[in-house]
Amino acid sequence: MLALGVSSPPPSCSSHHVLASFTYLRISPSLSSSRASSFRGIRIGAGVRDATPVSSRGGAGGGRMVVRMAKREEEMKEIRAKTTEEINEEVIDLKGELLMLRLQKSARNEFKSSEFGRMRKRIARMLTVKREREVEEGINKRLSRKLDRKWKKSIVVRPPPSLRKKQEEQKAAEAEKSS
Repeated sequence: MLALGVSSPPPSCSSHHVLASFTYLRISPSLSSSRASSFRGIRIGAGVRDATPVSSRGGAGGGRMVVRMAKREEEMKEIRAKTTEEINEEVIDLKGELLMLRLQKSARNEFKSSEFGRMRKRIARMLTVKREREVEEGINKRLSRKLDRKWKKSIVVRPPPSLRKKQEEQKAAEAEKSS
């Protein structure tokens, strides 16, 4: 039988350098167990970063984080500038592109795996802006889901932009051959 206890971090951790706190779980065998174990516990926590200031030279990875945040803010401004209809159309296109990526992956074709996360995050940002607008209009969560289901049923299936581009290129190549 095992006993489970929670303890504070050891004194070797300096608290002014760590932003996230950790919980240490100490699992110890009960008194009836005669076997000794070298396992003393596990450390649970996520998202730890040094609290070092962002330097202008880009030290400690700080410069890259600032650039990423600036790009994200710029992207959000770009999305907020669009109408809801434009957002809906782009979400449909991005979901189609995501499907094409999954097909490329299953066919073991060459693709950029980072595109999965990038597209999913872009879709999530667009849907977030769409939901923000609904909240501003006073649409509650239940009605929002009902409208979302209605919108999804009204979507006309069409090929994603990348596939349309390939199809147009093939048609152009066929037209050149016949000429």
